[in-house]
Amino acid sequence: METAATAELRSEQPLGKAIVAFARRQGHNIIEPATFSYTPGRGISTDTGDATILVGNQGWMADNEIDISAASPQTNEAGTEIFVARGGRLLGSLIVADTTEAKRAVDALHRTGIRTVLLTGDAKRVATAVCSNLGIKEIEAELLPENKLTRIQALVQKQRVVAMVGDGVNDAPALAEANVGVAMGSGTDVAQESADVVLLGNDLERFVETLAVARRTRDIIWQNFAGTIGVDTLGILLAALGFLNPLLAAGIHVVSELVFILNSARLLPSPEKTIEATPDVPALMKA
Repeated sequence: METAATAELRSEQPLGKAIVAFARRQGHNIIEPATFSYTPGRGISTDTGDATILVGNQGWMADNEIDISAASPQTNEAGTEIFVARGGRLLGSLIVADTTEAKRAVDALHRTGIRTVLLTGDAKRVATAVCSNLGIKEIEAELLPENKLTRIQALVQKQRVVAMVGDGVNDAPALAEANVGVAMGSGTDVAQESADVVLLGNDLERFVETLAVARRTRDIIWQNFAGTIGVDTLGILLAALGFLNPLLAAGIHVVSELVFILNSARLLPSPEKTIEATPDVPALMKA
């Protein structure tokens, strides 16, 4: 754990921050690395002066000719597997898993009819375990940043409405390409700059709440728009028939505006939040 935390100390990736925070809670001694380099979609390489530390996925270990055959297979773990090597020798692997709010968020999205797809750089085995826990049916694993970008582009070209949720440097190109890029508040600065929306914190349920507010706002806008057209049409008909006088016109105007304001006031926060399914269903791409 100390070795992994030392390598991740300068990392902006949420997984790296989680490793460093856990190591500090455990009281481990974290050393400031002399050098730091990050390869998107692969992993980190650092130098502590006496040895080179590598932290990353299976592909990163293979790129650096690190034998991982001795690692214990994490077949029952649903999370991101991170391998740690020092001085050309594998030390072991870590599993970083999401908490239960991810499951609740995915369930809420499915209830609205939204299609969810997991795009990840993790191994197929790990991605399958994660999706099994979350209830996601579509999986694309072992993807590099350019692979995620290509997948988003393909969906956009098919005229699908795509929302991409990500938090790392690897997600930045895809976030910029999606119809709506959503970055987690605890993610990297690059991801936040590339996204259209930045959520506070690292809770995926905030995305569900944001989607619910957006849909409700859209519905109320259309209601007010239709109401305005109706009131104007009524005024024209009354004027054409000779029934509209200044007093009646002023009354209709004031009452209609008050109704529209009260209708908009329904957007104010309330204790209960519900999500209504609508025919316009976007595709959610979660990385």
